[in-house]
Amino acid sequence: MLVTETLSDGLKRAFSVVVPAADIEGRRAARLSELGKTLRLPGFRPGKVPANLVRQRYGTAVMAEVLEASVSEATRQVLSDRGLRAAGEPKVDMVGGVDVNATAPADLEFKVEVELMPDIALPELGGLALVRLKATPSAETVDERLGEIAKRQRDLVDVTEDRPAETGDTLVVDFLGKVDGVEFEGGKGTDMPVEIGGTGFIPGFSEQMAGMKAGETREIAVTFPENYGAAELAGKAATFDITAKALKQAVVPALDDELAKKLGFDDGIEKLRETISQVIQREYDQLSRLRLKRELLDQLAAKADFPVPESMADPEFNQIWQRVEADLKSGSADAEDKGKDEATLRAEYRAIAERRVRLGLLLAEIGRANSIQVTQDELLRAMRGEAARYPGQEQMVMEFFQKNPNATDSLRGPIFEEKVVDFIIELAQVEDRASSLEELSAEPESAA
Repeated sequence: MLVTETLSDGLKRAFSVVVPAADIEGRRAARLSELGKTLRLPGFRPGKVPANLVRQRYGTAVMAEVLEASVSEATRQVLSDRGLRAAGEPKVDMVGGVDVNATAPADLEFKVEVELMPDIALPELGGLALVRLKATPSAETVDERLGEIAKRQRDLVDVTEDRPAETGDTLVVDFLGKVDGVEFEGGKGTDMPVEIGGTGFIPGFSEQMAGMKAGETREIAVTFPENYGAAELAGKAATFDITAKALKQAVVPALDDELAKKLGFDDGIEKLRETISQVIQREYDQLSRLRLKRELLDQLAAKADFPVPESMADPEFNQIWQRVEADLKSGSADAEDKGKDEATLRAEYRAIAERRVRLGLLLAEIGRANSIQVTQDELLRAMRGEAARYPGQEQMVMEFFQKNPNATDSLRGPIFEEKVVDFIIELAQVEDRASSLEELSAEPESAA
């Protein structure tokens, strides 16, 4: 095999490859001979079909098979002999075409273009200095969470005194919505409970019902948000004819053993409080983990200085850019992005895409160098966890993963990344420091 390097530019390489005709003919003859040993044709005993008949009937198919295998094996050998690792599938172009019907094959000549994995120097992991913030839920925080739970268990009772609706009350109403004086679909409701000042309504809708009494009517004016779910109403002004029918107020249960038993905690309110504290602690620990991981990745990114294969950066950027364009079009883009031109935005998000790919390559190399792997049990647990999200369809989801390697890889990737991060944290110098929830939740100064 004759190999000539025709391009060496950064991570890009190109080669011209010639496989001698004698090698092709040898492979073809061997394959035809192998086929003839098991071939069954009418009039011949198994394995006794004449070689010329085997060649006549199957020569074209065998030649196509041999040529494909020769190109694949030669490409792998070109990379292997030079110690090169491809970042993606090599691009192969045949030179001069291939005649699979030729009696005597010619030299097989083709060109190979490939982008290589970069050389990745691993940083000294033991020299990384990290701070792990640790917050503990206060008694006030637990009481606040307990109060929220109690509020969700509240009962609505009729207000017996003659008074207008106040913030926090629930007014039972009929309403009819109109845009430009015309009723619109979905704008009519009967016996609808509306919490005065409550969330989940059009801005200004519930607030304008304050002061109404049962039996009163009122017209209120609102403007639908620009990002309202129904596109035909987004940003439009509307009026609602409101008829108040009943006034109710919420009665929140006391924070006592009865509430705990209602929620399934027969051991009483203190057991419920302890459980809530544990739940909040897990939330804090998750925040701490995310912040520590982010700090770790920032430090690794600062130490990672190698080129990123375009074949990896391009799809990552395209995925990000599609989301950015959609946000810009819908008006939901970040405030910082709205004032920038497209060229500036493309450059910034390209840098983010390259950073993500570079970190992914670095973590993968750290994992490879330290024999970190995702076990079958870990993958199976992830599959079951994903299947649990679809009650009644668990078996179908499991079968989907088993039949689709790409879907399985989508679960393997995050598990592998977390295992590598855990490995690095174990080696790094980590300082545990007590913090408040505000500090733990604050946005770090470094970029994502």
